[in-house]
Amino acid sequence: MIRVGIMGGSGYTGGELLRLFTMHPQVEVTVVTSRALDGRFISDTHRFLKGFYDLKFENIEPKAVAERVDIVFLAVPHGAAMKLVPELIDRVKVIDLSADYRLEGGYENVYGPHSDPRDAVYGLPELHPEVAQANLVANPGCYSTGAILAAAPFVKSGLVNRVVFDSKSGISGAGVTPTEVSHYPNLAENITPYSITTHRHKAEIVQELGRMGDVKISFTPHVIPAMRGIMTTAHIFTRKDVDEDQVKSLYVEFYQNCPFIRFNEPSLASVRGTNFCDLYVEKDRLTDRVVVISAIDNMVKGASGQAIQNMNLMSDLDQKTGLWSPALSL
Repeated sequence: MIRVGIMGGSGYTGGELLRLFTMHPQVEVTVVTSRALDGRFISDTHRFLKGFYDLKFENIEPKAVAERVDIVFLAVPHGAAMKLVPELIDRVKVIDLSADYRLEGGYENVYGPHSDPRDAVYGLPELHPEVAQANLVANPGCYSTGAILAAAPFVKSGLVNRVVFDSKSGISGAGVTPTEVSHYPNLAENITPYSITTHRHKAEIVQELGRMGDVKISFTPHVIPAMRGIMTTAHIFTRKDVDEDQVKSLYVEFYQNCPFIRFNEPSLASVRGTNFCDLYVEKDRLTDRVVVISAIDNMVKGASGQAIQNMNLMSDLDQKTGLWSPALSL
């Protein structure tokens, strides 16, 4: 059994990790930390876990966590992980769900000062199989996951000039702390664009797609009145005319060994609660535009599920272990 610790287990991503681990046959969750909730049962906060765990939140130091686990998930805010990783990394494997180790350069320009610059593997397994050999994995952002997977095969072909990403996200992506945007009267029957040209996840998208080709990137996110899911429409403008079947073949070949990529009609309902990324490709026959739509559950493939997919690979397990299930039908 793999002994797992979750540091920062009181938020949405921590709760989702715990939910998914109830279905993982090779994992034992041995420690879950929270400074504010020290001594309280985790099921008092994550009430959907009642009857599944008898664990209490603990407020203990990273070295004490490392003595009881094989792998640690950091479900902590940006800026907090960089203080924990130096005390963990020589003792256990670490998967960081914050942004602290996602960027190879320019972190300070996006998030602020960084106290522990070190190399990590960007944890998008479809693009980075080296996750399997990593000791430190930087789990991608939710918007970044859907956007990169929507465009990567086409960008790698060298046929792409520009990509304009338009993303719609459920409100759980904003985290557990209420904001003006997430206040129900402001969100219901509404759609709100934010960080219109400056969202932090753009840096990840530029970094990862830039590995594959010279391409211009634009990205605008929106919040919609839904709990879960991100639908991203990638408007991909080509350097020359392309055939729709040619483009679809690029995607099928690129993702042929990726079990969590499906080609499906775009629908958030079809991926809810799952680790799938559904893709849909269509050529605009009147212009130089190809439209690729991705749908993911921001809490699963966009966060906790992808982290477990990475853990499986790091632990020499089938990447589908504990994650292979369909969406809720209703």
